Amino acid sequence: MATETVAKPRTSVRVGVQKFGTFLSGMIMPNIGAFIAWGIITAFFIPAGFTPNADLAQLVGPMITFLLPLLIGYTGGRMVYGIRGGVVGAAATMGVIVGTDIPMFIGAMIMGPLTAWIMKKIESLWENKVKPGFEMLIDNFTAGIVAAVMAIVGMLVIGPVVKAFSDGASSVVEFLVTNGLLPFTSIFIEPAKVLFLNNAVNHGILTPLGTEQALAQGKSILFLLEANPGPGVGILLAYTIFGKGLAKASAPGAALIQFVGGIHEIYFPFVLMKPVIILAAIGGGMTGIFTLVLTGAGLRSPAAPGSIIAVFAATPPDSFVGVALSVLLAATVSFLIASVILKSSKTPDEDELGAATTRMETMKGKKSSVSSALAGAGAGGVAVLAGPVKNIVFACDAGMGSSAMGASVLRNKIKAAGFPDVKVTNSAIANLSDTYDVVITHQDLTERAKPVTSSAVHVSVDNFMNSPKYDEIVELVRSSNASDGGAAATTAGGAATAVAEPEPEAEAGPSGILVAESVVLNGTATSRDAAIDEAGRLLLDRGAVDSGYLDAMHEREESVSTYMGSYLAIPHGTNAAKDHIMKSAVSVVRYPNGIDWNGKEVKFVVGVAGINNEHLQILSSIAKVFTNKAQVAQLEAATTVDEVLALFGKVNS
Repeated sequence: MATETVAKPRTSVRVGVQKFGTFLSGMIMPNIGAFIAWGIITAFFIPAGFTPNADLAQLVGPMITFLLPLLIGYTGGRMVYGIRGGVVGAAATMGVIVGTDIPMFIGAMIMGPLTAWIMKKIESLWENKVKPGFEMLIDNFTAGIVAAVMAIVGMLVIGPVVKAFSDGASSVVEFLVTNGLLPFTSIFIEPAKVLFLNNAVNHGILTPLGTEQALAQGKSILFLLEANPGPGVGILLAYTIFGKGLAKASAPGAALIQFVGGIHEIYFPFVLMKPVIILAAIGGGMTGIFTLVLTGAGLRSPAAPGSIIAVFAATPPDSFVGVALSVLLAATVSFLIASVILKSSKTPDEDELGAATTRMETMKGKKSSVSSALAGAGAGGVAVLAGPVKNIVFACDAGMGSSAMGASVLRNKIKAAGFPDVKVTNSAIANLSDTYDVVITHQDLTERAKPVTSSAVHVSVDNFMNSPKYDEIVELVRSSNASDGGAAATTAGGAATAVAEPEPEAEAGPSGILVAESVVLNGTATSRDAAIDEAGRLLLDRGAVDSGYLDAMHEREESVSTYMGSYLAIPHGTNAAKDHIMKSAVSVVRYPNGIDWNGKEVKFVVGVAGINNEHLQILSSIAKVFTNKAQVAQLEAATTVDEVLALFGKVNS
């Protein structure tokens, strides 16, 4: 017990630092293209460039002073609070830009997420309390006020503080260079890379400082401290010649991916397999940096990814020899050190690479995007969980109908299994990000969701209401979260007791979303399309939507069926049709004799139109009804509209 207690804090600190590093790099990496664009313009058009042009060189200053910090501030804000967070983050970043005379990358990395976080916390105070019709007014003025205040704070407070820090950090770097100590930074940088802290070091510290240095001097050595591909390729070449088994067979392909593709992550398992190999990486890194110091070489802009192609593309004319020697000598030294270690090692490598890859993924917290090149991918290259399941998302085209009901069904199952802390949400596919552990989509939408959620486990279902895959997902949660303690409290007898938060009671037709006029007990339609029209007209008659929304309901149905199972279909518009919604509303039409819905029998058609999340409560109620056979039978036998409203309204009580 004592050992376990001691180990957990270390793990949580490491994971916390990794997450912080990932967050920092998340603000920089999406904007690397803009950094490269600035580097290209600088390389060609400044007076010392390849093709000097005074007119075009005017782009250099505004891009680095305004464009790049604003992009970083917007990206950081969006990571915290979506597009609105991005907007206020960019506006607040303008304050630190105006308040200083240096490129405000670090200031942008502070102001963007900080401003978005503040607005998120402020708006949570009145969430779901604003009267319908006033949402836009409140949202816009909140964003404007927060952005204005934070821009002033950035200009008067944050900007000067960041400038002082930047000046101090630059002085430290200058001291290290002057005293020949810069190569010793490899003692920290190379192990940090293997621990997935490279992004925090490179994009969180070195890129902002290097960009300031490059602006003043035309190049910076800092861009190559972490990105030099030499140490990694040297290690992989040593495994190619002196390795054994799978490690030896995998090393040549890994070397190509690392050196040309710039994916340094692929050599990390080779170090983890024999941790003493880190000495080779440190030796190679120190050699590369020492060579850069001697030759006075550097890069104009960040080399991302750390490919030899990207490195040379960012190299100014007077640094080609120095940079080439830096990479070559770094690779040579790391190769020699790793070769000695491998030749003197008597431990067989045959079975170690797969275990090392697994350890790497566990440290990273998710499936590695390049691990299949080392130990082979799972079935079809599907991501495999490397930790407990914390976030599950249901994704559909609009993110407001079928996915919301599916999320409600699975959320209840997972809570009943004793894991109420597992977050189950729904989203439009267009709004997905690679932050989920499990992504559930209709089988016709899975291929659309995979590219933007590549590290998640993907589950395809043919209906969202009663898919047998839900039980499999619950088992996945139970097995993956077992070591994490789950969310279950263990009784004295050893049985797990679910600790589920009570759900709020849902009243019939919250905020008038479902009203008696929108419930029809005997629909007249005899086909799927006619049923969609009938449910849609009820929404239209209430003034909830315009006629364009009905067209979007048919468009959605042609793309992916809204059949949910249990005799239920919930037609709704596409994600692009939200502008056609005037207010949230739900309609219910019953077809006692059933109608054919793409080969499935449907007796209940629920039309859905939702603004924000106002309709989700009634959808949750509907989902609970249709997962209960007895309540479905009551709906079939209902003789009055009030019975239907009462059943939907009381289901959460």
